[in-house]
Amino acid sequence: MATKLVVKPQITVSHLSPPLPNSIEMLRTQRSTVSATNNNNKKFSRFGDWSFAQRTISLNKAAEQQNVQVSESDFRADASQIKIELYDALQGINRGIFGASSDKKSEIEELVKQLESQNPTPEPTSSLDKVAGSWKLIYSTISILGSRRTKLGLRDFITLGDLYQNINTSEGKAVNVIKFNARGLSLLSGELRIEARFKIASKSRVAIFYNGSAITPDQLMNVFQKNYDLLLGIFNPEGWLEITYVDENLRIGRDDKGNIFVLERSQEDKL
Repeated sequence: MATKLVVKPQITVSHLSPPLPNSIEMLRTQRSTVSATNNNNKKFSRFGDWSFAQRTISLNKAAEQQNVQVSESDFRADASQIKIELYDALQGINRGIFGASSDKKSEIEELVKQLESQNPTPEPTSSLDKVAGSWKLIYSTISILGSRRTKLGLRDFITLGDLYQNINTSEGKAVNVIKFNARGLSLLSGELRIEARFKIASKSRVAIFYNGSAITPDQLMNVFQKNYDLLLGIFNPEGWLEITYVDENLRIGRDDKGNIFVLERSQEDKL
């Protein structure tokens, strides 16, 4: 197992928490505008009569009849609407970290697939500027359940906060930052930082290599000392990551362990 390495990385990273209100409102506004223009003021509703699949079929049929190609802009509004549905589906499940029903997981994965089918950046490793910066995790299929949650004190003693990922593309480095609060220590706040480096493996995939980790402050490290390997085993990013969707404010990835990650661009860097 990876050895404990108390370091202060010079780079930045971020990962998980509820979607930012501003982003949701911006998308809702876009959705209302598109619905009024394209659907004759017909209100868009999740999985309603005017679903994503039906909209896509209608556009394609119209294009076939008129012998013209459907432009990328015809689908752009649909991506915004799918994002709204995705944000709605993520409400109340605490990023999926402590589990979600099979129906909820299926709903989220279907929306993720719909977004992936409209990825505006099909070769993300050729446009790493879109990946660089600070991101906050809003959903993951990684879950902490049963005895693992109990051993880590995440049922009552320790509260899991935001998870961030800061990516420095010029140095090929990333840092995952997992925030914690310890209720039994006068609401002590701390974090686990996991430093990794990455290397381009294909037009959409990066290979990830673990560099080191640290928990601060020392009091929090003492809390996790006994189960430190377990903690690293959950959040250790080593392996590969396929970047399946990335735009100005949302990124989706799938790793070699079959996990899905949905991240929202953070409004401020987390050093």
